Amino acid sequence: MNLSLSLPMPRARYGMDVWLSLAAAILLTWGVVMVASASVAQAEKLTGQPFYFFYRQMLFIGLGFLAGFTMYCVPTRQWERSGFLLVGFAVFLLIVVLIPGIGVKVNSARRWIDLELFRLQASEPARLALILFLAGYITRRQAELQNGFRGLFKPIALLLIPCFLLLLEPDFGATVILLAVAFLMLFLGGARVVYFVTAGLLASGAVALLAVAEPYRLRRLLNFTDPWADVENGGWQLAQSLIAVGRGEWAGVGLGNSVQKLLYLPEMHTDFIFAILAEEFGLMGVLGLVLLFGVLVWRGFVIGREAEANGRLFQGCLCYGLASWLGLQALINMAVNMGMLPTKGLTLPLMSYGGSSLIMVCAMLGLILRVDYENRAQRAGEEPAVPTEHPTRETRETPARSRRKEPTTPWLAENGS
Repeated sequence: MNLSLSLPMPRARYGMDVWLSLAAAILLTWGVVMVASASVAQAEKLTGQPFYFFYRQMLFIGLGFLAGFTMYCVPTRQWERSGFLLVGFAVFLLIVVLIPGIGVKVNSARRWIDLELFRLQASEPARLALILFLAGYITRRQAELQNGFRGLFKPIALLLIPCFLLLLEPDFGATVILLAVAFLMLFLGGARVVYFVTAGLLASGAVALLAVAEPYRLRRLLNFTDPWADVENGGWQLAQSLIAVGRGEWAGVGLGNSVQKLLYLPEMHTDFIFAILAEEFGLMGVLGLVLLFGVLVWRGFVIGREAEANGRLFQGCLCYGLASWLGLQALINMAVNMGMLPTKGLTLPLMSYGGSSLIMVCAMLGLILRVDYENRAQRAGEEPAVPTEHPTRETRETPARSRRKEPTTPWLAENGS
């Protein structure tokens, strides 16, 4: 990828999406407050410093701002040109993390690379790289994607490689998220419904088989159906999470007054921070949280739709993929905390403690805001209406005068521009 060492500074006069920025800022602030509240007992036990995880989370926020600002400054066409390089980077990370001595093993899963400052969860940057690749693939091969099964089969076949590596860690939750976002992007990119449904059914069957193939996954499924049957062992975490959610009632017990965070609920500041939030802020806090994530997804799709309507298909698909990732991961995390899905080991974006997740989510938001910036620049007449076309087989064989300058997906055409 040919990136300049000196990043071009976006012009401030174009502004940025207020709703997206405000929702992200509120979630980030609320998240660091919840990390401080939820982790006090755990931090005191492990380090003797009650706010150890809070200080670490503030460091991750600083790194996240740096990552987001960097992505905001890089023109999106740079990522569009680097599809296979990004796939190679993703596969490299997922292979390296499996190597003993490099990959760090925690609770029987080898998912992290120790960077001294923090542990990098390899699946996070890998998923971002794969979404960037998929957006580029849809842009280059839209006609092929719309007209036959081959266009849908090729990216799915390529995605099976990182999915296989993710399952070796094992990281079943990240695999499910990646496949779901990929299928949604391909559908919005114009994949024919009959092929899409066929591939979706095959993928669903494979996921179901994988869910029961490993004994630990089968135990999770059984504990999910009735956590109280084995509450002292496998059902303990979900049972404590349900107790926390139930204690919150309408308005919660108040910030800092959670009982379940006092070492009753494991992973209370990471995967199960939503349960502590529900306990301290109640149903009203949960509804507010859902609303904020809804705003992020809504604005991501609005920004993407504007880009696509103006002939910038890569940017549109990119926003759809990133917004879907955010919304789907938040939805699954909340469902797990409320006992509606088996435990997956997924964090709550912008809220849970953890460097990899927070930094990658900030990078994703920086990308969406970059697309919004380019939309605004295009409205002001300072960006070309359509980026340079890739020399695909379809464009090489089609006379330049007959090419459409504003490619739109069937989904966009049916709903207006």
